Amino acid sequence: MSNLVSDTAMVMAAGMGKRMRPLTASQPKPLVRVAGKPLIDHALDKLADAGVAKVVVNVHYLADALEAHVRERLNPAVSVSDEREMLLETGGGMIKAQPELPDPFFCLNADNIWLDGPRDAFHDLSDRWNPETMDALLLLVPHARALNFRGKGDFHMDPLGRLSRRRAGRIAPFIYTGIQLVSHRLLRDAPEGKFSTNILWERAIAEGRLFGTGFTGQWFEVGTPQSIAPTEEALKRG
Repeated sequence: MSNLVSDTAMVMAAGMGKRMRPLTASQPKPLVRVAGKPLIDHALDKLADAGVAKVVVNVHYLADALEAHVRERLNPAVSVSDEREMLLETGGGMIKAQPELPDPFFCLNADNIWLDGPRDAFHDLSDRWNPETMDALLLLVPHARALNFRGKGDFHMDPLGRLSRRRAGRIAPFIYTGIQLVSHRLLRDAPEGKFSTNILWERAIAEGRLFGTGFTGQWFEVGTPQSIAPTEEALKRG
């Protein structure tokens, strides 16, 4: 198997988890259990299996419980980016953690669950990565590989893999999994404080430097309490 292009990932775990209420009234969403283990452990286990050695986890909502949980891990080794004072959203969270992140780095949401295809997600991204042409490479799934997903999709992809946004009134064929490979070039001249990664993606789209690659596995949308049981059933079938 080819090598990973980075040994480090950032796991986005600071959000309020409003769609997962009431399960998040007393615990952060990354600690909600699915198939017997917290959501964030699904992501951290996949990172460890792929060979990612270091992870930065950002924390905000009910941060003490989440920090205590992730600090118990040795593989991957976890450090915490503290957003207790202000939730910085996805873009601001990456900027705050940037001094701890190599170029490039993997970035993924803490509430992701997926089943890998022939290769794991991080080797899929690594094999496709080209720093000369890409500011970020997003892992995408077609609707048929996205369990529990009810939306209209996120992106169109041209034959070279360059991305554009879903057009108004259309269904976009590809859904963003919440997993990406990010160059520090994407983060240049970023806004201060809290902001969404979408701002940086829009610039990369305009420059022809936001790319996607199709995921060969199956991805699960686990955004609400109602999505947990069907996800657990699908994981049993595996």
